[in-house]
Order: sequence, then C-alpha cells, then structure tokens
Amino acid sequence: MNLKSQAGMGFVVTCLASAAMASPAAAAAAVPVAPVDVPLHGLGTVLPTETPTLRTGVPIPLPGAPMGLTGHGEGRVQPIHLPQLPFTTGVPETLVSAPLPNVVEGEPTGRALIAAPASEVQATTPGAILGSPVTLPRAESLGLPGLELPQVGFLAPTVTGALDSTLGLAQPKD
Repeated sequence: MNLKSQAGMGFVVTCLASAAMASPAAAAAAVPVAPVDVPLHGLGTVLPTETPTLRTGVPIPLPGAPMGLTGHGEGRVQPIHLPQLPFTTGVPETLVSAPLPNVVEGEPTGRALIAAPASEVQATTPGAILGSPVTLPRAESLGLPGLELPQVGFLAPTVTGALDSTLGLAQPKD
C-alpha cells in the first residue's frame, strides 16, 4: 500500500468509528415522539375568552431484541419459549394553557398552565414458557425418553418510567 491508500483507509476507519460511537448516544438522548398541536380554535366561537392551547405529541414505540431465548432447564429437554419483546418509547412533553377569567375589573389575571415534561418509558410484552412433555433418555428404559406433564409458565409484562407534572400560573403579557 502506498501512502495515499493508507491515509485514505485511516480516514474511512476514523469516520466509521466516530459514527459508531455517536449513533447510540444520539439514539439514547432522543425520545421518539411526533409533536402535535391540537387545534382548539373552533372553541373561540363558543367561549367568551381566549381559546385554550394544547401541545403534546404521539409516542413512537421502538422495539428491541427478544429476551429470554436462551433459557434451559437442568436435566430436561429445552423448553419452548415465547419471548418477551422490549419496547422503548417516550411520553411526550405536554403543555395545556387556558386563560383565567378577570375577577377584578381592569386587572388581567393571566393563564393557568399544566405542564408535563418528556420522559422515557420502557415496557416488555408478556411471554410464556412451555416445557416439553418428553424427558431426557433414561437408562432404565433402554435409552428411550419418558413422558411427563408439561410445565407452563407465563412471564408478566412490565412498564417502567417516571412521570412528572407541574401546575402554575403564567403572568399576563403587558
């Protein structure tokens, strides 16, 4: 290899390594959500005040790799697994803002705010394990497998995440 080839190869390897290191960090930092502004302008004809605003998002679930495919029983035929499938999604940032009525003449009171920050949620689907009705070969039965009642187990679904919300008042705009 000449010097140009080595430099070009080094450049390509460096770019690939930096892209491989940056992609998991970018994926972990971003909560997958499609933003949505709910149109409430039609309420302006019915309500005597400003219309409330609602900003939120639609979570986009990202499936992961199946879990529990490698389990086995000691001294038994390997059971059949219906694996659990993990999902990662985000609870979108939600902001609800509504005008407050003027209680005192001439003094605007502002807007009521309810806000919930974005957070990440992990979930797994339910799974199952079904044991084989056939045992391992036994010496007392001339190497033939025996029969037994199959064992069945269910794996419970899980949801993990942290939700938070705040309630407050926004000052009127001067």
